Amino acid sequence: MIQTNEAATIGYMYIDGEGTVGHHPAPIPQLFIVVEGEGWVTGGDQKRVSIKRGEAAMWEKGEWHTSRSEEGMTAIVIQSEELHPETFMERKKHA
Repeated sequence: MIQTNEAATIGYMYIDGEGTVGHHPAPIPQLFIVVEGEGWVTGGDQKRVSIKRGEAAMWEKGEWHTSRSEEGMTAIVIQSEELHPETFMERKKHA
C-alpha cells in the first residue's frame, strides 16, 4: 500500500512486442511495476537491465530512462514527488 501526502498519478501501460518507450526523463519520481510479460529497462547509465512480472524499476526526477519488450509487457506506473518504494519493497541490486 502506498500512501503519500503529495498528489500521485497511477497509469497502466502496455508495451507491444518489439515495442519501446523511448529515452526520456522522468518528470517526477516514477515507479514502473511489471505485472505481465518481460523486457528490459535502462536508467541514467543506459545499462540494460532485464525486468519481468513481479519486478519493478524506480527512476528519480529527471533521470533519463527507456523501456522495451520483445514479446510484450504490461506495467503499472506510479508517479509522485513523494515516492519512497524502499519502505514497502525489497531493493534488488543488478550486476
